[in-house]
Amino acid sequence: MSRPLLQLALDHTSLAAAQRDVALLRDHVDIVEAGTILCLSEGLNAVKALRAQCPDKLIVADWKVADAGETLAQQALDAGANWMTIICAAPLATIEKGHAAAQARGGEIQIELFGNWTFDDARDWYRTGVRQAIYHRGRDAQASGQQWGEEDLARMKALSDIGLELSVTGGLTPTDLPLFKAVNVKAFIAGRALSGAKDPQQTAGAFLAQIRDIWGS
Repeated sequence: MSRPLLQLALDHTSLAAAQRDVALLRDHVDIVEAGTILCLSEGLNAVKALRAQCPDKLIVADWKVADAGETLAQQALDAGANWMTIICAAPLATIEKGHAAAQARGGEIQIELFGNWTFDDARDWYRTGVRQAIYHRGRDAQASGQQWGEEDLARMKALSDIGLELSVTGGLTPTDLPLFKAVNVKAFIAGRALSGAKDPQQTAGAFLAQIRDIWGS
């Protein structure tokens, strides 16, 4: 398995606030994400602004698309995104069209695993050419005290065995990372753990140190 990347999720309601955090952390992360809340607040300009601010970083448009996959993938990637998210409940046709549009622009689709999905769904996504999914412990689950458990890890391992690379998100801290050493992790996604930290750069360094210790440099 390759070394997982570190992704900064920006779910700010203000582009200016997001850009302040990017200026502080862009040299300490591999991927910058225009989060769903930021994109709903600021529109397509959020992706364009982050691309201008981070010309050498991978940019994610976390749109959680449910329909119009082709059109929205075109818009996201033409605005500067490398990857765009599609919600797992989207019809397979939406995923196929989104994947084709992203691939034509040198980008990728990530399937956001929110709500109900099956391993048969995952195999269908893989057959369309999709190679990435996001395993998500949502805000509400975190708030209710839900922890990462053996069921999560078993499901992640099964997705890895299908061939999907997983980005993992949901209240992660550096001390959580050893849990995922048997999973094909593409990236660890951190939002408030980085931007809300007392010393965001030091926290990013702790994430990167754990990644190096577990997966090597």
